[in-house]
Amino acid sequence: MITSIHNDKLKLIRRLRDRRGREREGLFVAEGEDLVAVGWEPEFVLVAGEDVEPELLDFVSTLGSGTRVVGVYRQRWSEPGGDLSVYLHGVGDPGNVGAVIRSAHAFCDGPVVLGPDCADPFSPKAVRASMGSLFARPPARAGFEELPGTTVALARGAGTPLADVEPRPPLMLCLGSEREGLPEELAAAAALRAEIPLRPDGPESLNVAMAAAVAAYDLSRRMADHA
Repeated sequence: MITSIHNDKLKLIRRLRDRRGREREGLFVAEGEDLVAVGWEPEFVLVAGEDVEPELLDFVSTLGSGTRVVGVYRQRWSEPGGDLSVYLHGVGDPGNVGAVIRSAHAFCDGPVVLGPDCADPFSPKAVRASMGSLFARPPARAGFEELPGTTVALARGAGTPLADVEPRPPLMLCLGSEREGLPEELAAAAALRAEIPLRPDGPESLNVAMAAAVAAYDLSRRMADHA
């Protein structure tokens, strides 16, 4: 039973709260019984009351209410590919990155590909938002020019409704940052540009995670119909 905050495992968990620590160690933390239950082989798992004093686990937890279980895992990355994948460029909110990973796991057979200036998918907030999909479908890394398949830039004012995009695989759905969207030079370089039409009296735009979910669902459904 761990009874000291100076324990090496607890010190490691605290270091992994910082992106530089995660990059240096090549590790990340998952908190909570549901996430640990679906994770791959951990470096170690600490259970409150069994392996560690509960208040000590609360001290290193990133959850406001603490947690009963913490697992430490080695980071894993995929290679870009699949009939349908999502590329993110400059998406800085880790919650959005995690939510897109979850949506892509639900509707795509390829991983989420992270480009420059994206939030760390192994940050605590991203891991929680992925709800285990990070383990089932680890993300990939690539620049826009390296993307396989037909690139479809999802951009406001593109003029072409997403429903008019022929669902011929492989397709790479490309989305940009929360505020600015995909940079114009990348949208212009994409093979296709499309938008999700919104009601005239609706909001100006969708959250990037919501837009990714809607677009991935639409394309995956039409791909299945054409198979």
